Amino acid sequence: MRIAVLGTGKMGSWLATELALEHDVATYDPAGSGEARTLGSLEELRAMAPELLLNCAPLGMTIDVFESALPFLPATCVLSDIASVKTALGAWYASTGRPFVSTHPMFGPTYTDARNLSEQNAVIISESLITGKAFWRSFYEERGITVFEDSFDGHDQTVAYSLGTPFASTMVFAACMKRLDAPGTNFRKHMEIARGLLAEDDRLLAEIMFNPHTIRRLELINSQLAYLTHIIKDRDHEEMSKFLGKLRDNIGDSASA
Repeated sequence: MRIAVLGTGKMGSWLATELALEHDVATYDPAGSGEARTLGSLEELRAMAPELLLNCAPLGMTIDVFESALPFLPATCVLSDIASVKTALGAWYASTGRPFVSTHPMFGPTYTDARNLSEQNAVIISESLITGKAFWRSFYEERGITVFEDSFDGHDQTVAYSLGTPFASTMVFAACMKRLDAPGTNFRKHMEIARGLLAEDDRLLAEIMFNPHTIRRLELINSQLAYLTHIIKDRDHEEMSKFLGKLRDNIGDSASA
């Protein structure tokens, strides 16, 4: 298959390398990062006539990059994206009338052992082209990645829960830190998580947090912090015990109480 990959960041480069093992792959970086690229301009897409256009542009640029490339693509070219937040993408795809497949590898090559992806997950959007879904499912499963299927909106709700919630908690932890080391295994683990998170691209972090569903998760965090603050102020052992019991139930660990 002829595949054009737009965006040669960490994930785009990794996907291009993996796809090139079995397909004719060309890359182009619409952000103009100065990295080596196979295509000198988007106009070269016309001669290439890709069968699949994989958009790996930075989050927030996805639709703009698609629209820049559309004039140079054959009508049969399948559009594909790996955006972490799918807001507005479903409606945009529908407006083009073109075949598409939307997916989200829910891991990053920077902090993942690419030789062992058996504990990693990926989502394929259910509204996508059937053959496109089959293509990505095969790609992921060949690498041991567990595949889930969800709608555009369902995906964004999941991202708010699985990424937005821990991201927000880690950001609050980092916001309260001072430039000093402290003893304790839990502190070190939290610090490692915070450093890993803050090593990610600012645009990616912002767009994850700007997901419309994230605000509800933040409101829930705020309400639980207010509740915990009330318990601590009152030094209420009985209420703290109930609170901790609820936490153990939430994470499926009630037997450890």
